Amino acid sequence: MLALLSPGQGSQKPGFLTPWLELPGAGARLRWWSALAGVDLVHLGTQADADEIRDTARTQPLLVAAALLAAEHLPMYDVALVAGHSVGELGAAALAGVLPAEAAVALAGVRGREMAAACALEPTGMAAVLGGDPDEVLAAIEAHGLHPANRNGAGQVVTAGAVAGLEKLAAEPPAKARVIRLQVAGAFHTPYMAPAEAALGAVAGGIVPADPARILLSNLDGAAVNHGREMVQRLVRQVTAPVRWDLCMRTLADLGVTGVIELPPAGTLAGLVKRELKGEGVPEIVTLNTPDDLPAARDLIARHSGLPGHEPVIQFRVVVAPAAGAFEPLTELAEGTDVRAGQVMGHVATRQGPVEVAAHHGGLLTEWLAHHDDPVAPGQPLARIGGQA
Repeated sequence: MLALLSPGQGSQKPGFLTPWLELPGAGARLRWWSALAGVDLVHLGTQADADEIRDTARTQPLLVAAALLAAEHLPMYDVALVAGHSVGELGAAALAGVLPAEAAVALAGVRGREMAAACALEPTGMAAVLGGDPDEVLAAIEAHGLHPANRNGAGQVVTAGAVAGLEKLAAEPPAKARVIRLQVAGAFHTPYMAPAEAALGAVAGGIVPADPARILLSNLDGAAVNHGREMVQRLVRQVTAPVRWDLCMRTLADLGVTGVIELPPAGTLAGLVKRELKGEGVPEIVTLNTPDDLPAARDLIARHSGLPGHEPVIQFRVVVAPAAGAFEPLTELAEGTDVRAGQVMGHVATRQGPVEVAAHHGGLLTEWLAHHDDPVAPGQPLARIGGQA
């Protein structure tokens, strides 16, 4: 099975779209998308310097446009799975058939502008925490009032929040960990982005999505999403929710993905996949950065397409919290247990009393996403259930 990955913010490089403009129709396509996004994508992809394309309002539509432009030159009918990191999810949603390309680019323009505006409200930032014990890293992040914005696997967690908290974390890093400040405008994927989430939701509410034509993974929990409307809701929610790329990579392994293509600007996600899946058999990977890489990408698709036919396809659903409070799972429900539809899996302790948590679908309890006494919010994923369809 082959997966096509769409990268997120931070992967851009000056001039990375220049060779793609040599392809017939590419310039006209980018100019059309520029009108929808409200930025000059041709200039940003060819002539703009690193500082200009670091601007969130410009970077986000640029990355989505780059992924879609390159994918137009691939045999997408043979691609079984798509996923994107952060804003790259908009590109992935378009490649899965949930959104028209024009809608994905336009939403990326709104998302970028509104997130940039939210960053300007108060001084916040992000930092990468490399190495260390995962539990100790998360505990240190919480102790400094910060949020785990990106859990990228391979020993990498990106934290975000107030500048003062980031400075304290850097001064007192977890054992065997390094803290590196990132050159970003603010605390993405945290509650600081709530104004941007609301603004994006107001625009996305006018879209009529289609259901995915191929497997589409979500950053919220690594789950395969089957309904277009649900994916749009997840895309909006994801502005303030952590990026769980670690869970997306786990799903790639669960599904037996053997080939991976990363769309331009490629390299970041390919590196994470190599490091995270090294013990489980690293998929064959092509980083698609210029048109010269297209023959290798097409060859990889031909050899690893593995499109679902009559064979069973693993699908994932999540069990979510019905209320805010402390989660208490049933201790006898271990990962790997079969769960039936309607089965009680635990409860959320609230001030008004316990609220039952039940599975809406049957299947295998693949993973607990929350544990005993974890504070949870309404709608927060608590467990993944896998099945066959």
